[in-house]
Amino acid sequence: MKLIRFGNPGMEKPGIELANGKRIDVSAFTNDYTENFFADDGIRSLKTWLTVNEENCPEVAKSVRLGAPIARPSKLVCIGLNYAKHAEESGMDLPSEPVLFFKATSAIMGPNDNLILPKNSNKTDWEVELGVVIGKKASYIEEREALDYVAGYLLHNDYSEREFQIERSGQWVKGKSCDTFAPLGPFMVTKDEIPDPHNLNLWLKLNGEIKQESNTSDFVFNIPQVVSYVSQFMSLLPGDVISTGTPSGVGMGLKPQRFLKAGDVVELGIEGLGVSKQLVEPYQG
Repeated sequence: MKLIRFGNPGMEKPGIELANGKRIDVSAFTNDYTENFFADDGIRSLKTWLTVNEENCPEVAKSVRLGAPIARPSKLVCIGLNYAKHAEESGMDLPSEPVLFFKATSAIMGPNDNLILPKNSNKTDWEVELGVVIGKKASYIEEREALDYVAGYLLHNDYSEREFQIERSGQWVKGKSCDTFAPLGPFMVTKDEIPDPHNLNLWLKLNGEIKQESNTSDFVFNIPQVVSYVSQFMSLLPGDVISTGTPSGVGMGLKPQRFLKAGDVVELGIEGLGVSKQLVEPYQG
């Protein structure tokens, strides 16, 4: 299934995008795709419910805004430097263990909402990434069982303000967490529809020009390794997102470097997980 959320910001309803592209409202089944939805085996229950009720679900027009496909999770954990070429272009050594950092969940927005450049930003950058959505509580789990804890996958643009992230003291989180810095979706695809998440093409365009193009087969640490590793340090809760890192081609790694400015259009996609697009707007305080 492809889980969507639709409607105005803060008022989204849960829906499904069918195989034929039609979108339907499933709010008669659940109020939202929350932690409780995933914890209560909501995906399986929703599939069963749809076998009887799909034809009675209201259709959602394609003109209706899409929000992030899951309600705000308890955390958005990111993996840094998880593609060898990206580590090289960043001037950093290949990590011996996964590099962890957080994005504030207040950064999450819909897949096609506008990116707002932060106040005093000069180095806002793009990063196409595969996001892994957790389906049940995971704590101290083994790699061999890690995929049992995965609900599905989604597209994430891990926007980053490089001056805030690298040139100012402290952790990376403040360069990652600005409002609008985490567009998710257009949908979350349940794991049964992605037979091999380690063989997905991913790409990003800036104003129509390809900047990033790679495949998840190039991970330094694969999904079971990452999910198991994170669970050694914190409990992963249903609906949490782990973003698995970005390939080479970010603005910081270009020669000369290139960062986003108002009027730019960023478009990105992952095989089987759809496409998103963000128009860059200036901060207006």
